[in-house]
Amino acid sequence: MSQQSILSHGISQAELKISEQTQQKLLDYLALMQKWNKVHNLTAVRDADEMVTLHLLDSLAVLPFIDANSLLDVGSGAGLPGIPLALCLPDLSVTVIDSNSKKVSFMRQAKAELGIANLEVLGGRVEEISKDRKFEIIISRAFSDLSLFISLTHHLLSEQGKWLAMKGVYPKDELAELEAKTGVTAAKVEVLNVSGLEAQRHLVFLPHQYISSTK
Repeated sequence: MSQQSILSHGISQAELKISEQTQQKLLDYLALMQKWNKVHNLTAVRDADEMVTLHLLDSLAVLPFIDANSLLDVGSGAGLPGIPLALCLPDLSVTVIDSNSKKVSFMRQAKAELGIANLEVLGGRVEEISKDRKFEIIISRAFSDLSLFISLTHHLLSEQGKWLAMKGVYPKDELAELEAKTGVTAAKVEVLNVSGLEAQRHLVFLPHQYISSTK
């Protein structure tokens, strides 16, 4: 199967509505990532077909849960999941941040080449972002454990906002640690099904009420 076929099949399996034009932009983004990967170590995944599954389809699995106007992707790396979400949701204001300068340069190049008007790219540490900035969703993909994720970003979550943490296997120990630290048990976990991926994927929802317990 071609990359295009793998992507379109995965999108169909997930029952997502993504136009052919946007699907092409997603593949253009992936091609740019492959080009940069030859010089800079953006991602450990080198196989082109695997990239479609492990990067694009994995990121797109959270699309049904993005119900906001503004989103911050923490520790975005090569722009995952922030750039695929920005491409698929042009009305969503997406901010991506990473501390690795090479990855930040790549994301800025992707924004310029693909013309992603709703994307803002920041370099540096998330705790350095002004507390005057507020986001309705703060998302991470393999950034840190749940407790650290909340403690580093709580100053940036809007009053009605929530955190979304993308995880592999069910994060039982992280949830137990978070409950022990905060006394809050409001986390919800959704199983994500990614076409072509046998490994487990889970999405953890953490509501605003965790803020008062982490300050």
